[in-house]
Amino acid sequence: MLAVRVELTVDQRAGLRALVNRPDVPATIATRARIVLWRAEGHRKKDIAVLAGVSRPTVDLWLGRYGTEGVAGLTDRSHAAPRQQVPASVRARILALSRTSPPVSTGLTHWSSREMAAYVKRTEGVYVSHRYVAKLWQDNELRPHRQGTFKLSKDPAFAEKVADVVGLYLAPPGGAVVLSIDEKTGIQALDRTQPLLPIDARRRQVRTTFRRAQRQVSVRVRVGIVPGWFRTRR
Repeated sequence: MLAVRVELTVDQRAGLRALVNRPDVPATIATRARIVLWRAEGHRKKDIAVLAGVSRPTVDLWLGRYGTEGVAGLTDRSHAAPRQQVPASVRARILALSRTSPPVSTGLTHWSSREMAAYVKRTEGVYVSHRYVAKLWQDNELRPHRQGTFKLSKDPAFAEKVADVVGLYLAPPGGAVVLSIDEKTGIQALDRTQPLLPIDARRRQVRTTFRRAQRQVSVRVRVGIVPGWFRTRR
């Protein structure tokens, strides 16, 4: 592998000198080109090591790399491990899991990118980073960690009433006063009036906004016709 003497053609010599003289070439690569040129000129390896300020094994390394690979052998090689591609089957598995609620055995209510990565490693034996999972969700517009809401009403005219109320806000008649009245609960109501709708392929997990409360304290406001007159009662 290590030649006693380096024989260069005119073109090879010109290419190495171009590397030495070009201002945009890193100094380390220019030094390696000089090592090859000095060897081609008949300098001994130990003298080349002194001129280049490197060790004798380093001189042998770059002479050998140039002898087998040419100028390309004088560049640095990446020592990083090759990036392992996630199999298509694992990618499809992540997307499918993201569209369903977590299995009961996980004890989770929602997927997170870290929990998904850990679950795939346990069940599929393939390591994926949580950043890959997050990027996959972003690319496919999935948000399994978020939760939506829904409302159900037994009133058959509910849709018409909603349209009337919304219409007052969007286009109120002239001189009208729109009041929004709500109740203030005295205790936190955790129970919902409707069961949770789990996540599926077309919808994220949603729950109703109506709560079932055991006790409420309401404030009633009675507004009179006379301007500025009102009465409150608990």
